[in-house]
Parts: sequence; C-alpha cells; structure tokens
Amino acid sequence: MSRAGQVLTIPDFELQCGAVLPKARLVYQTYGTLAGDRRNVILYPTSYGAQHPDIEWLIGGDRILDPTRWFIIIVNMLGNGLSSSPSNDSACRLSEEGFWFTHWDNVRAQDHLLRQELGIDRLALVYGWSMGAQQAYHWGALHPHRVERIVALCGTARTTPHNIIFLQSLRTALTADPAWTGTCFDGIPDRGYRAFARIYASWAASQAYYRDGLFYPLGYDSLDDYLLRGWEAGYRKRDPHNLLAMIDTWLRCDVSDNPVYQRNYAQALSAIQAKTVVMPATTDLYFTSDDCKAEAHLIPHADYRPIPSLWGHRAGNPYQNPEDEAFIRTAVRELLDAEI
Repeated sequence: MSRAGQVLTIPDFELQCGAVLPKARLVYQTYGTLAGDRRNVILYPTSYGAQHPDIEWLIGGDRILDPTRWFIIIVNMLGNGLSSSPSNDSACRLSEEGFWFTHWDNVRAQDHLLRQELGIDRLALVYGWSMGAQQAYHWGALHPHRVERIVALCGTARTTPHNIIFLQSLRTALTADPAWTGTCFDGIPDRGYRAFARIYASWAASQAYYRDGLFYPLGYDSLDDYLLRGWEAGYRKRDPHNLLAMIDTWLRCDVSDNPVYQRNYAQALSAIQAKTVVMPATTDLYFTSDDCKAEAHLIPHADYRPIPSLWGHRAGNPYQNPEDEAFIRTAVRELLDAEI
C-alpha cells in the first residue's frame, strides 16, 4: 500500500461547469480485501483540506472502520491537491475564471473508478465527514439502488445561507492578501493564511471547547500556540488555490442541483433509499444539528443520532477525542450489522 495512493486517469472528463479536463486525475487508496461477491465495499470520500493519509487513522480492527471485514476506499475529492486540482493541472482554475468542481463531478469520477477500474457496483456504506458527508448524500440520491447505507457526519446535503457566509469570509480573508492578483496568487499569502486559519478555528470548535481549554491536554501551552501550530501550520501545507477550489465546491453543494433532480431538493433527499445515520455534533456551528435534523426528516430511512460533544464540528473527525470516536464507532458498527 503506497501512502501516495493509486491513480486513475479519466480522459476528456467534462465538469458540471462546462470545462473539460483532458486527463482528469483521481487519487485513491484501498484498505482490506475485496470479497468475492464484491459486496463488502465502504466508500470514504475526503473532507475539506484533507488528503487520504490525514483521515486513514480511523481504519483499523479496533477503530471506526474495520479493514479485516470491509474493503475500504478513500477517494480524494477533486481540488484537494492529489486528485485534479489547480496546483497540479493547468486545466484547473478558479471560479473567477468560470471554473469549479461540484459534487456531481466528484460522484461521477468516483463512479468511474468503482465500475470501470474496480468492477464494483454496490456500496455497503458511504461514510463521510463534513464535505465527505455532502458526497455521501449525493451518492445516496444519485444512485439510490446501489448504496445500502450512509453515515453522514457533521454535514448537510445542501449548503445553508449561514454556512455560505462562513465560506465567503474564508475566501475573502485569503484573497485579501497582497499576493492575490484577482485570479491567482503570485506568492505566498502569509497574511491570508493567518486570517483564514483563525476564522476557521473560531467556527470549527464550540465556545465551550475554548472556554474549558480542551486544547491544552493536546500539548499546546496557550491559545495563540494552538491557533498557530494546531491550525495555521496545517493550512500552510495546502496550496492556497486548492483551498479556494474546495471552498468553491462547498459553496455550490446542493444534492438537487443536477440534471436528475433539477433543484428539487425535497425530491432528491426523499429518493435516498439507504439506511442513513445522520450524525451532527450538538455544538457544530456551521452544520448545525437543527439543519441536519431537518434533512433527516426528508430521508425515508434516516436515524438521527447527534454526537453529544463540546468539540463542535471536529467531533465528526475525533482523532484526538476517544469519547466521540467510541460514540461514532458504536453507531457505525450497529448500522453495518443491521440487515438490509
């Protein structure tokens, strides 16, 4: 297994925005063994800013996804710096030039991987956190008879107006840097990275998380230290064009904005046939529990199971938080053990 991942190239891949990628690149990694009947597959799309090595921590016999039983595929979404992105493909640009990726694009590329490359037709589970949850909902709506289960952690099927404001604040902060030319960066956006990371940190965990100083046991000696090493340093590892590209996708997230549902949001959610566990965090500030609960009511076979956590949005990716990991692991294993 290569940490760099495996690569699928899709020729002449037309995006929803109208652009065509001559050689679309999809990077993925697999874990476990594919069963003879090819029915033990879990698809695990990446989240904002993440690449597959960042999120494979939850794969293990005693973790949330068990590779001794399941064949798990982490697929890097378009724009994340491994799959086709502005940083690695000159055909990829930003919305200032009329170019963007959507989850319609992500799902079609992933479907090509599953069917044409791996010979997989059905998915036992689509598991996703944040933007990964957005992709899970798209899979359930666009392929209702091929997806058996969904776990949607801290994400919605359509970006809410309040969430749009958050994303615009991130985008505005990054592009306010002097290195921004109007269409690209001509240098390192130092001020932009600093502002971006602090906006993100303020939303990603709850007020109680900061009030109770839950970051101190993680090895930080001050709030400033946490913001610098726990947030800014991580985003500085990502090309700023890719950070914008993923925001452009998130801004356009709408499970019904495609040729199948033609913006009929309720119809798209009601079409999901998978057994679905909707798992927001009770303190998530941008994928709020109320927004997630409202969507759960529109999904026929949904179980609404909020995570009782002070960690906010980060409760859905609890690599530093054993209590929330145990809560999620229990819910996932119950779902996977349930008859379909």
